[in-house]
Amino acid sequence: MDKLDAQRRSENMRQIRSKNTKPEVLLRSLLHQAGYRFRLHRKDLPGKPDIVFPSRRKVIFVHGCFWHQHPGCREGRMPGTRQEYWTPKLTRNVERHASAIEQLQALGWGVLTVWECEIGNATLVTDQLKAFLEPQQETLTHG
Repeated sequence: MDKLDAQRRSENMRQIRSKNTKPEVLLRSLLHQAGYRFRLHRKDLPGKPDIVFPSRRKVIFVHGCFWHQHPGCREGRMPGTRQEYWTPKLTRNVERHASAIEQLQALGWGVLTVWECEIGNATLVTDQLKAFLEPQQETLTHG
C-alpha cells in the first residue's frame, strides 16, 4: 500500500464529515420508510445525537466503526502506525460517547447506537429500530 504524503492525508481527513454521513443518511431513509419522523443533531442534548425522537424521549447515534472503535468489528481496529496520535484520539471518542449515554439516560432518554457495519442489513436494522422505538407491551397476568 502506498503511503500518503502529509498534504494528501490532510485532504482525506478534511473530507470526513461528522454530520450527514452515508450511514446516517441510509438509516434516516430506513426510518422514513418505516413511517417514523424525527429531528436531527439536537445541540441541546449531551453528545448531539444524530437522530432524536422528542415525543418518545429516544435518541439514536450512528457511529463509524473506526472512529468509535466498534468492539469486535474488523473496521474498529486501532491503526498500526502513529499509535501515539491515534490511541488517545480514538479513546477520547469512546469515552465522550459513553459519557453522553450516561448523561442522556440520567435525563430519562433512551439511547441506541447503530454501527456503520450494521447499516447494510436493512431488515436487521429495521427490526432493531422498531424494537427500540415502539412502546414496550406489558405482560398482563390473570390470577
